[in-house]
Amino acid sequence: MAYRHSPARLQKDGELRERILRLALARVADGGFAALTMQSLADDAGIATGSLYRHFSGKGELAAEVFARASQREVDTLAALLQAPGSPAERLRRGLHQFAARAWGSRRLAFALIAEPVDPEVDEQRLIYREAYAALFVTLLEQGIAAGEFQPQPVQLTAACLVGAIAEALVGPLSPPARAARDAGQPSASLEDVSDALASFCLRAVGAHTSATPVTEDPP
Repeated sequence: MAYRHSPARLQKDGELRERILRLALARVADGGFAALTMQSLADDAGIATGSLYRHFSGKGELAAEVFARASQREVDTLAALLQAPGSPAERLRRGLHQFAARAWGSRRLAFALIAEPVDPEVDEQRLIYREAYAALFVTLLEQGIAAGEFQPQPVQLTAACLVGAIAEALVGPLSPPARAARDAGQPSASLEDVSDALASFCLRAVGAHTSATPVTEDPP
């Protein structure tokens, strides 16, 4: 008969796994995936390194789950913004502004999710979540076209282009050299500059009518 762990043991293991993931995410947010090692994480958790391998086969699997958790949180937040009340163009503009603001507020983590060199398992997650973001834009594009706010276009391709534009617009300002320049007081693009340019570009790209994109305050 196969050995079965007791419910109490399973709960304890689950709680430890969740704690490990929280600590791993905090380490990535502070120093990127390069700062995430099994030894350093074991030290943070106050456990033996071997105990980590009871929950994760290695750094690749661990990093992939950290990436998925952080990315799903951003996908869910963007989904709520794109599905909120308002015209499709207004929702697109607001979603882009808030997405950029969230990235700006956690620059190391955002850069790690967008562009940091990572293990193959994390690269696989990157592709999955690029598709998840694109799916959100497909729905919004269809709504905008139906409402006559956006020009008719191949929505799958346009959605993929929007995802790429967002990543490219943010990766430079979020990069380590850009952060170092800002910390040193050197002139650099502000969040307002980047988010305004990104929103304007994407709205023009989808053929949004100017009258459908009034300048209003973003919600906190």
